[in-house]
Amino acid sequence: MCGRFVHFSEISSVAGRLGLSEPHSSWKPCYNVAPGTWIHVVRRHDDDSSLVLDKVWWGYKPQWAKEDAPEPINATVEKVAISNFFKGAFAHHRCLVPADGWFEWVVVDGQKQPHYFCREDRELIWLAAIWAERVDGVPGCAILTEPARGVAKQIHARMPLVLDDESLEPWLDPDMTDREIMRQVIHHLSAEYITHWPVSSRVNKPIENDPKLIEPVTSGSH
Repeated sequence: MCGRFVHFSEISSVAGRLGLSEPHSSWKPCYNVAPGTWIHVVRRHDDDSSLVLDKVWWGYKPQWAKEDAPEPINATVEKVAISNFFKGAFAHHRCLVPADGWFEWVVVDGQKQPHYFCREDRELIWLAAIWAERVDGVPGCAILTEPARGVAKQIHARMPLVLDDESLEPWLDPDMTDREIMRQVIHHLSAEYITHWPVSSRVNKPIENDPKLIEPVTSGSH
């Protein structure tokens, strides 16, 4: 799954990577982005299909959903295109979550040990996501997950869907709806580019937010 991620790269550099204007909303680096908070995504507006970098709520619940419907933070690649809850957003409301890395947990001696995942070259990563307008009128999103690959399999059974650079444009293309064509042109980042290391268990508390959260520690230490 993807339950926490990190975004400290300047928002201006994120916008510049895709030729976008900087958002008017405020931004601060966060080393412990938790669900149920505002996050920046790259998406297209419904009114004019313009590509923008703006804030959405990390929690997906379409406005047509029943009151007691879940509000997932993730959607699996196996079901996102066929589930009634997700398929409309997958077809028409795909977006990208810029991040520097993410966290996963593994049980060590009965304790959950967090690990930080990122690119070996420390470049920005792009997480595939979907969004929908919520009943309160604000957009909410879910990050896609896939079976873990490469070194990620050592820590958790799943991982976020990290796209390679050539897949960003087609992922955001509103006319790209044929699933077979999407399989041919949209690809995840090769697992060989991903690395990880154990980090402080302080990351378990969403209130904790500082650069030391992603510094390596001896497994099992705090």
